[in-house]
Amino acid sequence: MSEEQPGDLDQRSYPDFPFVGVGVVVWKDDKFLLIQRGKQPRQGQWSIPGGRQELGETVRETAAREVLEETGLSIEVTDFLDVVDSIQKDEKGEIVFHATLIDYSGEWLSGDAQASSDAQDIAWHGLDDLKDLGLWRETERIIRESAELRKLKHRAK
Repeated sequence: MSEEQPGDLDQRSYPDFPFVGVGVVVWKDDKFLLIQRGKQPRQGQWSIPGGRQELGETVRETAAREVLEETGLSIEVTDFLDVVDSIQKDEKGEIVFHATLIDYSGEWLSGDAQASSDAQDIAWHGLDDLKDLGLWRETERIIRESAELRKLKHRAK
């Protein structure tokens, strides 16, 4: 269950069907990238870059496009991580918000990270920073899973 409040949501409030969002834990060396959200839901909170899938676009294409649009970075989408449902109900039990979030890991290829109009700020972080960032618990879990998978892959090389 997400932590947004009904009054904080944008035009996605009270949908007829869930929307598909794609997020990416982007890595550069031992740091991962977070954006500070400039829009609802979760405005002002740190999150992994990502956004809504467009018609005719694969989820991997969405991942790369959203990272480029939000951060200015070109990435290689490397690994599928998980699907997370973010569902919020109002006091009457009606669904206010429903997103199906598909998360990937990715590796930085080129570019300098810069916040787009969708983001208030952007920053690289280390795993030691996680507990102090105030992330949604699912975002923190996804970042930790990505780090573990990355570690396993590097050991196998």
